[in-house]
Amino acid sequence: MSGEQEKDSLSVKKEMDAENTHFRYKEITEKSTKTLDYDYKRCTGCGLCVKICPLKALELGPIKEIATGLDAPPVIMDLEKCTFCGMCSNFCPVNAFKLERKGYFPGEEQFPKLDSSIEINDKCLPCTLCEKACPEDAINVSFDIPKKEELVSFDNNAEGTIEIDQDKCNYCGLCSIFCDAFVMVEKESTPTNLLPYEQILVDEDKCDYCRLCVDMCPEDAIKVSGGTEHGQKTPSIKGKVNIDDDLCTKCSWCSKVCPYDAVSVKKPFEGELKLKEKNVPKCDPHGCHACFNICPSHLWYVPKDNDEFNKIAIKEDLCIYCGACVNACPYDVMKVSRSKVNHTRIPDAPWSNQWEDAINSLVTSERNYPDTSRSIEIEKEVPEEYREIETPKIDSSYLDAAKKNLNEARLVFKNKKFRMNLEKENEEIES
Repeated sequence: MSGEQEKDSLSVKKEMDAENTHFRYKEITEKSTKTLDYDYKRCTGCGLCVKICPLKALELGPIKEIATGLDAPPVIMDLEKCTFCGMCSNFCPVNAFKLERKGYFPGEEQFPKLDSSIEINDKCLPCTLCEKACPEDAINVSFDIPKKEELVSFDNNAEGTIEIDQDKCNYCGLCSIFCDAFVMVEKESTPTNLLPYEQILVDEDKCDYCRLCVDMCPEDAIKVSGGTEHGQKTPSIKGKVNIDDDLCTKCSWCSKVCPYDAVSVKKPFEGELKLKEKNVPKCDPHGCHACFNICPSHLWYVPKDNDEFNKIAIKEDLCIYCGACVNACPYDVMKVSRSKVNHTRIPDAPWSNQWEDAINSLVTSERNYPDTSRSIEIEKEVPEEYREIETPKIDSSYLDAAKKNLNEARLVFKNKKFRMNLEKENEEIES
């Protein structure tokens, strides 16, 4: 799909191609190339890009159907309208849009964008909890801890006991990283129980009661008796937490599950998520599941004591207030209100008022679109198959004569004897 236009002697070419889950839109000039990459599988259909687009080049697809299984793009673009300004990519909370620029674009690095972040402070050990709990697989923890067998030889004749104090243990998983005798039994995290493990076990066939784990445990939860003192120094806990910004939605699961307050999250929006009590009885959380499927924060759950008025529940402190659930719900069960958009500074520039109005519309839902009445209209050649064909004039006397002949023929064919003779002649001709 492509279009080409001439404007002030500058050639502007627009193209679109698709690969796997990505739609790539391009604007090519003699001096620059802009590529807008839209990953429709990453998109939640929150519609924020539609609200913020200055020229209404974006529109929502069938979000309710997509949330319940339809494989289709949640957002559709009109390539001819798009100016590749970058508003959609700068304010997409899940990074479904990415704008790549090649060439000279003075001032565009100052364009405002969402100001959300996640930071790991020096309280981090690190441990395995944030990585295992993250619902978007955006966290990877690399450990610089030697395995036990690299430090001491296994003593097959060792005897002793090992116990884990379940009241002290916070399931950080460090012992299992260090020694294969510890087994972390994983479970699926839920909004009401973010812990990714349900218990910790000890395989005593792999334990020789060396006591190295005792000193390593940050919670003093391991007790060992017997065994052999190896005199080996307990290794220090070293590692690094790596966060994939493209996958991270700033939902704050990591900060909630961290036992050491080592994670701080700044969300893209502030606001409120509420359930509409009058519509909750219409909800079918088991049959529909649209809000579960579409939510980038994974905050929805079915309460254990669910009844007609308590069919579904939320953990609002996980919400980023994108509004995807509102678009997906077929029964209008929830309402999202944004009170603030966290964004970088809007610099003084000719387009500052437009940016400010666009950003404010994400809170107020009111938008003043720029005046395009003085825009240059580019005439395009209409394809031949769409051109209007002039209908030739017909002499009315010919039309009257044709109607007369049709009426006379109709009377003749109503005669049964005539039709029988005609059918008999046809049969003789066929034989």
